[in-house]
Amino acid sequence: MADAIVIEGLVKRYGDVTALDGIDLTVPAGTVTALLGPNGAGKTTTVRVLTTLLIPDGGTARVDGLDVVADAAQLRSRIGASGQYAAVDEYLTGFENLEMVGRLYHLGTKHSRARARELLDQFDLTDAADRPVKGYSGGMRRRLDLAGALVATPPVLFLDEPTTGLDPRARIGLWKVIDDLVAQGTTLLLTTQYMDEAERLADRIAVIDRGTVIARGTADELKNLVGGERIELGLVDDARLADLRVELHPVAVGEIQVESATGKVVVPVDDGADSLAAALARLSAAGIAVTDIALRKPTLDDVFLSLTGHEAQAEEEGDDRRDRTAVDDTAGGAR
Repeated sequence: MADAIVIEGLVKRYGDVTALDGIDLTVPAGTVTALLGPNGAGKTTTVRVLTTLLIPDGGTARVDGLDVVADAAQLRSRIGASGQYAAVDEYLTGFENLEMVGRLYHLGTKHSRARARELLDQFDLTDAADRPVKGYSGGMRRRLDLAGALVATPPVLFLDEPTTGLDPRARIGLWKVIDDLVAQGTTLLLTTQYMDEAERLADRIAVIDRGTVIARGTADELKNLVGGERIELGLVDDARLADLRVELHPVAVGEIQVESATGKVVVPVDDGADSLAAALARLSAAGIAVTDIALRKPTLDDVFLSLTGHEAQAEEEGDDRRDRTAVDDTAGGAR
């Protein structure tokens, strides 16, 4: 299988800050690869280099056989991109937005209108086609933005945090659209902070942190990196956390962590049910009460925590903010 995207030693700096620090990555044609990492890790910078919106400071990248710098003008007609924020004109109707994109791609009036109607139907927006976008919901705007990225039927598609801000129903609907695109042969590079999204959509996952790919593989391959199982529990009294660490240290096979999102204590173990029984006995003897306790398989969250020492959504956005001020206005084009 040929590679649709090939990245070798990609570097991008903003003054003294290195956003990309020698990234290497390949994406086979007709597959989905997810760039998984926290805000500020370099995901958005990578996408903007690949879509010709930023010029790298080092390394090379080829998309659909074309160099992102030397062949930028030719490449823009062969890729589609949807960013973190829906790039739609809210004063135009849904149909007018897509027709405008078609004309920008020089598809001609007739073809642009036909393609707009086709995509509005595909994305379940026909009933809203002739309404101004300012009246659309967030999910409808995201679908319209993705439709705009597909007007020219690009062989390679880039989606940067496509479901950020969407409710669960809208996320699942967008996942179905992505499934259909890939089934038709589209190559997709997806950036996300959401572990479930990466596991649900991607054939391969590249974990990126601080501008470097630190692990890659299928979801199962990445989980095998951390191995074992996890005891997950809730404390009745958070002040007993230090005592818990002492009591469960002999049971654990790695660092005992606390998930910032849930407050749950996570203890890596390698003896499954025996470890759980031992943990319960030690906690009971020490008088440490828990609200609940369970044994589970490792998740991609555990992978990221093990590899980086922090959770995938634990950092403030830095990468995207830098990019918005650094995009070369003359780069233009890729949608």
